[in-house]
Amino acid sequence: MLQLDRLTVHYGGLKALSEVSFQVRQGQFVAVVGANGAGKSTLFKAISGTVPVTGGRIQFDGADLLSIPPHDRPHLGIAHVPEGRKVFASLTVFENLELGAHAVTGRKVFNESLEFIYQMFPILAERRQQLAGTLSGGQQQMLAIGRGLAAAPRLLLLDEPSLGLAPVVADEIFDRISQIHRERELTILLVEQRVGEALEACDQGVLLESGRVLKVGPREELMGGESALRSAYLGI
Repeated sequence: MLQLDRLTVHYGGLKALSEVSFQVRQGQFVAVVGANGAGKSTLFKAISGTVPVTGGRIQFDGADLLSIPPHDRPHLGIAHVPEGRKVFASLTVFENLELGAHAVTGRKVFNESLEFIYQMFPILAERRQQLAGTLSGGQQQMLAIGRGLAAAPRLLLLDEPSLGLAPVVADEIFDRISQIHRERELTILLVEQRVGEALEACDQGVLLESGRVLKVGPREELMGGESALRSAYLGI
């Protein structure tokens, strides 16, 4: 479904990503892990089109994604749940979800998507008329994920969904993400610093270090690769 081939991104003369290559198959759950500054969020921004790509290719279902304007990429079925949630604080929960359904497919199946979102996150149904800015951090993260699901995506990009959350809340978020993947067979690409939880949930892991792919493999292989993880996180 998604193919990255020698993807390179520069920021102010510095190389944020260097010849990153891996693929995500349809229905797969892939986790991208690495320390701060490894290039994880930059990777997602390159896929979404919010940062310029200086080299390499990104293909989505065989189409050249880099030739497609960023505002058209959601219509292909790509939904990006950004780091830090970024909900619209002055709008209600329902209005946030409505905005998530701006893509063509999202608009067509919004009622069905809404039912599933409320099933996954019942608190959003209870607080559908509450302003998003008055929700707790965990509830805002649920809303951000729900807003991504409202687009009826074929590929869901989740950037640091546990950021700033208490461990018990983060565990609940991970449980829901895994359930969404199982029940919808939705293709998910996850960026996360909670390595254990991310690798436990995924089918395949990608380990980034300083903008380069250090290792790609099934979760069992990466979870067993203690020395690689230690090198990427501790520099030893």
